Amino acid sequence: MQDIYSCVFGTWRPGIGDPTWQGWTTVAVYLAVAALALRAARTAAFPKPSARRERVFWSLVALALLLLAINKQLDLQSALTATGRCLAKLQGWYAERRAVQTEFIAAIGALSLLVLLGLLWLLRGTLRRSAVAIVGLSFVSAFVLIRAAGFHHFDHLLGMPTLLSVRTNMVLELTGPLLIALAALGLPRSPRPVRDRPPPARPS
Repeated sequence: MQDIYSCVFGTWRPGIGDPTWQGWTTVAVYLAVAALALRAARTAAFPKPSARRERVFWSLVALALLLLAINKQLDLQSALTATGRCLAKLQGWYAERRAVQTEFIAAIGALSLLVLLGLLWLLRGTLRRSAVAIVGLSFVSAFVLIRAAGFHHFDHLLGMPTLLSVRTNMVLELTGPLLIALAALGLPRSPRPVRDRPPPARPS
């Protein structure tokens, strides 16, 4: 255990993982969309048969986005990648790591499918309102987990600049949250109660 600890913290340190404007912009987007999801959970006008299930879903979406905003700068998936690399070296299967990574991605795919099926069951009868959010959440989860797998070619692709020097990483990472934001903004709102106004004062 001490060897693994020394190996991991020899290559990874807790701290701000992406102190660039693109990194902080991504954090801001995560937080903003989390606020939209929380507002949807509290104020959206869901039909009574599914209202509780949909409020639970949007509350979970808000929590997930908040955790992703925190993780964006703590870069905990890099710690997971470093742990896997250290285990491979210490246990002698580093040369076969590609096969393990492939199995890891396959397991991610199976887990993502199960989560998707679970969400579809939870939100049965509501897909007109929630389908876009489910796609966005699945996109975000797959992106984070694939980054954690530590494929060097994939990491190289994510670091390539696109239009206006924006990294491909940022474009792909923000696709999911923006889909969730569109879904949240498209939900009908509960009408605000009209307060009784006092009658106008009679002239004396």
